[in-house]
Amino acid sequence: MNLHNNEAGRKAVKGTMKRTCKCHGVSGSCTTQTCWLQLPEFREVGAHLKEKYHAALKVDLLQGAGNSAAGRGAIADTFRSISTRELVHLEDSPDYCLENKTLGLLGTEGRECLRRGRSLGRWERRSCRRLCGDCGLAVEERRAETVSSCNCKFHWCCAVRCEQCRRRVTKYFCSRAERPRGGAAHKPSRKP
Repeated sequence: MNLHNNEAGRKAVKGTMKRTCKCHGVSGSCTTQTCWLQLPEFREVGAHLKEKYHAALKVDLLQGAGNSAAGRGAIADTFRSISTRELVHLEDSPDYCLENKTLGLLGTEGRECLRRGRSLGRWERRSCRRLCGDCGLAVEERRAETVSSCNCKFHWCCAVRCEQCRRRVTKYFCSRAERPRGGAAHKPSRKP
């Protein structure tokens, strides 16, 4: 299976390569043209593979298809019928939205997510939607008081003295509470 998926990954890179050309000549004329294949941006290959991942085929191996020569032949026949451009998997991914102690998954209920802040990137600002909304949970807003060091001063030699400042902050958590009106329910995400 890994060898098959490795090949699909190589073909994804090759399939997303772009032909780039450069003209050579006097005063901008194109008397000679040099062309080459250029690797795509990593993000483009990742997006292509993500599409393949969501369309991955589940493969059921025959009972006893182990390390024997006959077993390896049965495995080869199974993979021969699947395009080398498709990804395959043997087991379904667990539902990361739900707690599963056997697999060590905590689920997303009760998890803190990020929503606002100057230092947050676009990916982080969407964490509540991904963690809560995609799992059918609502976002609960809680006010809290935090204590942190502030107004720190360096005293010669070798000491830093700080005050303890209290600040009220808003934190966001995934909860089973009623979704706000107008909030679209999302299907639970099955794959990471």
